[in-house]
Amino acid sequence: MWKLAVSAIIIMIIVFAMPVKTISEEKGYSASSEIKVIPDEAIRLRILANSDSEKDQALKRKVRDEVNEVITGWVDQMTDINDARKLIEARIPKIRNIAGNVLKAENKEQTLEVEYGKNVTFPAKLYGSYMYPPGEYEAVLITLGEGKGSNWWCVLFPPLCFLDFSNGTSVAEAETADADEEPDEEQEEAEVKFFLFEWFS
Repeated sequence: MWKLAVSAIIIMIIVFAMPVKTISEEKGYSASSEIKVIPDEAIRLRILANSDSEKDQALKRKVRDEVNEVITGWVDQMTDINDARKLIEARIPKIRNIAGNVLKAENKEQTLEVEYGKNVTFPAKLYGSYMYPPGEYEAVLITLGEGKGSNWWCVLFPPLCFLDFSNGTSVAEAETADADEEPDEEQEEAEVKFFLFEWFS
């Protein structure tokens, strides 16, 4: 009888010692949710490559680097989305020139389209453990050539372009690091069962 009582106490200690996931964590709203959740009022940047060839994807990244650096500088100190809208809309010709200069520097004769609107189509995207639903969003859309290649996108306002939502590297790596630090619950449970089996034996 005393073995049963001691075993019950040990089980209770182990259960209470195990990490407990909150409801918010179950739904993907962990401590890092600040960098996962895009505000309702946001302006995105989406760049469509001509194709998935290595050269076209490399060109897309060069356009991304040039355009992103300039626009981020424009909106970096802004806090009002209406001001950001007016500024970006007024400077669409400048954005087109920046992208066009990249094409010239790379000796590419691809067509170039730069649009700004609230109905730019985005596919669903899994970023780490958070799913961004597909839909139409406010964005600057840059289409290179036929625009049939993989896209890159980020959030221009509020400035979140330091996070590459197209591949989810930042959050994925952070979550992998957290997982490495946390004990393996399945292994811990197996050890508990083994201990109790040995105890009752």
